[in-house]
Order: sequence, then structure tokens, then C-alpha cells
Amino acid sequence: MDPEKSVSSSSSMEKNEVEPVAVDTAVGSVGIPLESVTTKTIGVIDPVIEKAICRRLDMHVLPLLAMMYLFNSLDKSNIGNAETDGMNKDLHFVSNQYNILLSVFYVPYVVFAFPIAMIGKRLGAANVLPVLMFGFGVMSLLAAACTSWGGLMAVRWFLGTFEGAFFPLVIYYLTTFYRRGELARRLAIFYAASNIASAFSGLLAFGVFHIRHGALKGWRYLFLIEGAATVVMSTLAFWFLPRDITRCKFLTPEQREIGFLRIQRDSSSVVNEELDVKKALKVFSHPVAVIWVLIEMCLGVPLQSVSLFLPQIVGRLGYSTVKTNLYTVAPNICGAAVLLILAFSSDFTRFRFPFIATGFAFPVIGFIIYASIDVLHSIHVAYFACFLMTAGTAAPSVLLSTWYNNNTPAESRRAALTAVGVPMANVMGLVSSNIFLSKDAPSYIPALGTTAAFGGVGLVLTLCLGFWMIADNKRRDEQQGVKLRVQDVSTEILSEAS
Repeated sequence: MDPEKSVSSSSSMEKNEVEPVAVDTAVGSVGIPLESVTTKTIGVIDPVIEKAICRRLDMHVLPLLAMMYLFNSLDKSNIGNAETDGMNKDLHFVSNQYNILLSVFYVPYVVFAFPIAMIGKRLGAANVLPVLMFGFGVMSLLAAACTSWGGLMAVRWFLGTFEGAFFPLVIYYLTTFYRRGELARRLAIFYAASNIASAFSGLLAFGVFHIRHGALKGWRYLFLIEGAATVVMSTLAFWFLPRDITRCKFLTPEQREIGFLRIQRDSSSVVNEELDVKKALKVFSHPVAVIWVLIEMCLGVPLQSVSLFLPQIVGRLGYSTVKTNLYTVAPNICGAAVLLILAFSSDFTRFRFPFIATGFAFPVIGFIIYASIDVLHSIHVAYFACFLMTAGTAAPSVLLSTWYNNNTPAESRRAALTAVGVPMANVMGLVSSNIFLSKDAPSYIPALGTTAAFGGVGLVLTLCLGFWMIADNKRRDEQQGVKLRVQDVSTEILSEAS
């Protein structure tokens, strides 16, 4: 099977694009009759103009979104850095209150993600994203003023409310600007901000925790600085994010028109489609959509374990509080680099699932190594395992989102699937935050084993679904008597057929 054709086998629904069925090959996705996808082909768009459009989008949209997500990640995960500076002692935590504090974040994160994402679809992602950003920035500021566990608990609840729909809306927003084959590397550049945020958070904590003057503790300064920066950035985002491809002031009228047409013909969405919640929820009637959500859940445990507990994992190597935060920087940068390599490779080969599986394999190996050695006597090996943990947690998230967005052409269904899938990955933080228990410190063997097990199941599910899609796309081609590539079929036609 040639690489382009296997777009549906790895992205499983790019060929089969109307019912979440066989992705990664070419034409037959979530519920489209085979005959309906062979009747029309897309027109030819001048590649020079198209490159100019992508270049301008990359210069104006991606950097702003990346900065927004950087602050989103900072405000969500800075509690781990704060804990290493004695926040739990200053607020008089007892027993497993820190774990409860981490867990409560994920309840509103999941409960409110879908309705807020639907509101974002109706009102426009560019309008809602800055509002959400302003909200979680304010929550970070309020965290600096907390004087008790109960106060910080309330702040974490509202932080989860504002953050739940943020990433799903960003994914949806990007699919209204880029073609299917362009999406993974753009999402990767955007999502790399999460790893950079973790690295930057470690560096910032390293610097802030050196502050020994003034009435405030270092962890309070950390919340203040990151929260204030988020609020300022949200204001800029509201004014500079383009509402849609037809209203990008940095594009010429001709580029706006062509930009709209190219998304209609080959994207993960049909631009400006009316929201139909009932129709959107039908996406979950297909088994492939359910499997994607299960993979997201398996991904969520290693992803959240690394995000929440990397400082504690590195801290077991015997470093001071300041050095522990500093030594989280390199693994996170490594994670960003691997993310970009896998995402660019995925777009180049037009495959998704092999690279998702590779991403799963890294943390599984990393957690197993870390759990099976005497860390204090094998510090270098243990630190190398930390690199493996971060190398494989971000890439599957980006590529998995790209996989099912590429193969769900109806805009409402895509928004619904993303609004459920991404929060489900994050709600698995409930598992992560309750397996790293103080009674198991500092080795955390049960937590490391549980995390590796979830990653292993995700790896197996990804491979099974990917190979099934290859077989299903082959069957479809034989039925139709043709070999179709993903770019041979218009997204608009697929959406109509669904």
C-alpha cells in the first residue's frame, strides 16, 4: 500500500471520511456510502498561492495560539512546582489533601468541556478562547492569595472549568484554516508549547525560588507572575485572533477566497457549518469513535503523570528543591523535540497510527526502567528514563487528535468528538493524581506500574485500530474498483454524504 493511500490506515478516516470508519487511507469515513465519494473530485488550486496562504497563517495564527497554550499549560501544572517549594506546609495540608487538590481540577474540566466547546462552536472559537484564557489567568492570580487548603480547592475547581474546553477549541479552530495533510505539524508546533511551558515553568521556578526578600513565599510569586502574564496575553489574543479564514486581515481578498475553498475541499471540516448538537452526538454511535476515546483515556494516565509528578520523579534522584525544578527542563525540551519529529514525519508519510504507537512506546519503556532499577545507585539511567517519559507523552496526544479530526469531516461531529476525547485524556489525571500517594514515596512503584500499564493498553489499541483501517480501506478500494487517495475526495462532498 502506497504511503498516500495509507493516510486512512494511519489516520484511519482520511480516505473513509464520513463515519469514523477506516481512516488513514483515503475515502470512506464516518458513515458515507461508497458510491457517493467517487462522483466528484476537487479542483486545482495554485500551489504558489496556497503556500503563501499557509505561510501567512503560520506567521499570524500559530505563534499566538502557541503562546496562549503555553500559558494554559503553565497555569495548570505550576502547582507541581509550588508543591516542591513548601506550599503544602504553608497551607497546612494533611494526609492526601494534595492528591485531592489535583483530582478536583478534573471534575469541572470534563463536565464543562463539552457545553463550553459547543458554545465556542456557536459563538466562534476566536471569541471564546481569549475569555477562557482570561478566566484561568485570574484563577492563577487568586491561587497566590490562598491561605488554606479549602481556598485553593475552590480556585482549582474554577481553573478546571475555564481550561476544560480550551484545547478542544484550539484544535477545532485550527481545522478551519488548514488542510488535513497540514494539520499534524501545525498542531505539533502549537502543542510543543506545552512541553516548553513545562520547561519554562521549571526555569521560572528555579529563578523565583531564589527570591528570599519580601513578605511572600516563592511559590506565591510563581502564581502571581504566571497569572498576570496570562491575563495580559488573553487581552492581546482577543484583538488579534482572526475570526475565520474569510476574515483574516493579513490575507488578500483573493487569498481569503482561495483559503475558504481549499478548506471546503480538503480539510477536517466544512467551514461555517451550522451547529446541530443532536447530529454532532451521533458520531459516538460508531465503534471507531469509541475506540479513539478509549485510546485518549489510556494516553491520559502517562500524560498527566508526567505533567503533574515529573518534579517529584526527578526529585527522587536526591537533588535540592531548586535543582529539581532546573533538572525538569531538559526532559521537557526533549519531549517537544520528539513531538515535532514524529508530527512532521506523520504529515510527510500521511500516516498517523505508527507514530502514535511509537509515542506510546517511549513512556512505557521509561516508566518500566525507572521502576525496575535502584534509582539512587543508577542516577544517570533513571534520569534517562525521565527523558523517555516526556518523549512519548505529547506526540500521541497531538497525532491522535489529528487522526480523528482528519477523519470526521462534519464540523459539528468533529467538535463533539474533540470536546469529549481531549477532556477524557485529561480526566485520567484523576487516576494519576491518586496513584502517586505519599505512602509510596519516594519510589512510587505502584504508580509507575499503573502508568506503564495504561500506556501499554493504548499502544495495543492503536496498533489494532490502525491495521484494521488498512484492511478496511483495501476492502473499500476493491469494492469500488479504484485506488483513492485522501486528497482525491472533497471534504464538502464527504460531509454531504454523511
